[in-house]
Amino acid sequence: MPAILLVCTANQFRSPFAAVCLLAELQSANLAGLWRVESAGTWTQAGLPAALPALQLAQKIGLTGLAGHRTRPVDAALLAEFDLILVMEFGHKEALAIEFPFTKPRLALLTEAAGDPPADLPDPAQPGVDAQEVASEIQRLIHQGWPAILSRASGVA
Repeated sequence: MPAILLVCTANQFRSPFAAVCLLAELQSANLAGLWRVESAGTWTQAGLPAALPALQLAQKIGLTGLAGHRTRPVDAALLAEFDLILVMEFGHKEALAIEFPFTKPRLALLTEAAGDPPADLPDPAQPGVDAQEVASEIQRLIHQGWPAILSRASGVA
């Protein structure tokens, strides 16, 4: 089964939100049982819930699955399980490639994997970043780019 890991910093907003968006697209296409989609964080502790704004925004647009989310940090064993690792920022991509060189051929920014120019998706935990805008951008990227994402994951698998 092809597997996609979405990665952000704390694994409390961007990556779990992207994961439930992707799972919703797979569900709509009757492909949910054929793909493994999970999330993790580069700088987090295990077991924390999703951020409240992520939960509220997901509920508002009818996404399920975030309520049971618990954070987990990336490590070599986890990264080895996935065909494609999608990150939210250039810094995530660089850090993972340096710390876990075996992941380099499987790393991509979510923006580029979805067909947009490579760009950072800002962290809603940072001052001045609008959580609604970030969630909307993630949802747009996944909605428009999921076929390209699956194709990329299949090509790497």
